Amino acid sequence: MTRRLAHQGRTESYADAPPEAVFDIVSDVTRVGEWSHECRGAHWVGAEREAAPGVRFRGTNRSGIYLWSRSCVFTTVERPHVLAWKTIGLMGKIDSTEWRITLEPEAGGARIVQTYDLLHVAPGFDRIYWFLIKGHRDRRVALAADLDRLAALAAALSRR
Repeated sequence: MTRRLAHQGRTESYADAPPEAVFDIVSDVTRVGEWSHECRGAHWVGAEREAAPGVRFRGTNRSGIYLWSRSCVFTTVERPHVLAWKTIGLMGKIDSTEWRITLEPEAGGARIVQTYDLLHVAPGFDRIYWFLIKGHRDRRVALAADLDRLAALAAALSRR
């Protein structure tokens, strides 16, 4: 065991809903608490209230006893297929991760693929995070469950 965070990850799920329905949920940062196990909520920063490259938001996260927030900026918004954002960690220098959700039509619904890439982490901090935040040691099960919740939410909303 390396006692370091995984620097990349990928999960996927299927939603019995069109890509547009899933995109509408994930692109509204105020809804992230409805489907994420860790990000409990987010709010827009500035006047913009719609996802677009350069638009900022701030998310509040919780894992175990630890609570923190992250500034984020959308990097790619291609409705209804791709949404990506970059987190800006402590003081804008300690760490940064790019999260990407890709949606593709599949069998009357949508294939949801979520990836993350740790773009930067200051030397030693991935070991500190690994030690402190146990939920980040292996995120695959939790992130897969997030996508399943997102898929169920999109399916329920598209049936209305």
